[in-house]
Amino acid sequence: MIVITGGAGFIGSAMLWELNRNGIEDVIVVDELASATTGKWKNLAGLGFRDFIHKNDFLERLSSGREPGGISAVIHMGAISDTTETDADLLLKNNYEFSKELATYCIAGGIRFIYASSAATYGDGSRGYSDEEKRLESLRPLNMYGYSKQLFDLWALRSGALAKFAGLKFFNVFGPNEYHKNDMSSVVFKAFNQIRETGEVRLFESHRSDYRHGEQMRDFIYVKDCTAIMLWLLENPSVNGIFNVGSGRARSFRDLVEATFSAMEREPSISYVPMPEKLRDKYQYFTQAESGKLNACGCPVEPSALEDGVRDYVRNHLATENPYLDRQRT
Repeated sequence: MIVITGGAGFIGSAMLWELNRNGIEDVIVVDELASATTGKWKNLAGLGFRDFIHKNDFLERLSSGREPGGISAVIHMGAISDTTETDADLLLKNNYEFSKELATYCIAGGIRFIYASSAATYGDGSRGYSDEEKRLESLRPLNMYGYSKQLFDLWALRSGALAKFAGLKFFNVFGPNEYHKNDMSSVVFKAFNQIRETGEVRLFESHRSDYRHGEQMRDFIYVKDCTAIMLWLLENPSVNGIFNVGSGRARSFRDLVEATFSAMEREPSISYVPMPEKLRDKYQYFTQAESGKLNACGCPVEPSALEDGVRDYVRNHLATENPYLDRQRT
């Protein structure tokens, strides 16, 4: 049996879809759905799993010894992922303390543990994007979200747990089942809706002289590539450590938006708006995963080209009546 924390969220529910595609439905989903109006519950409709447990109840069961038996792996995607969250204590409780408790449980039970770190731990990128463990302590995240993720990476390293775990530094992930994320949804999702409503996409202006408007660059990766990598790690429990999960190819926001226009068979129309003051000193102008480490471990997954991932997302999900991933849709 496999446990997915954050299993109703974006990457978590996509991973449940990946497991279902491979005939695996003996899964417990751990999450909190909050208001039904957010639509987060829709990420689970059409997917197969054994049980749903609220995240608070799950921790209580672990601490009291009433946890579900027969767990072979925990895929820990549950976290507060809002990079603008300012409640540091809340972030530490959810992203650090929860993770430590769950990791300790897995160590004691010899359970495979795959968890989500973040490319936000790399900060402004001036210290590089190497996923070698020896570089962890040198990183300086730009926000509290990134710091909460780095704290757990460092705990896993210093405790020796990282030798038994796979920690994944996701870069800019886009794809189906992000519909509940609001401001934290991908630029593809936002662009699709702006194009449909106004025919135009608004991007942030650049506030650095070395980047033109729209030329800020990110390593974008399609969520279906992420889940394929995670499935491979699940099937190869001897592969452990910190790994970047990105395409390894930085592309501009202009490229991403133009790919969205192309997938919708429309001519590009882009305007630029000033970036909010509160974001300017915390904004990453360039990210690009160093992906050689995962490849060297034998991972056969080749991330999709940006245009291919965007085309699949737009045409087979965003533009359909039922955009959510389910067992019948690829």
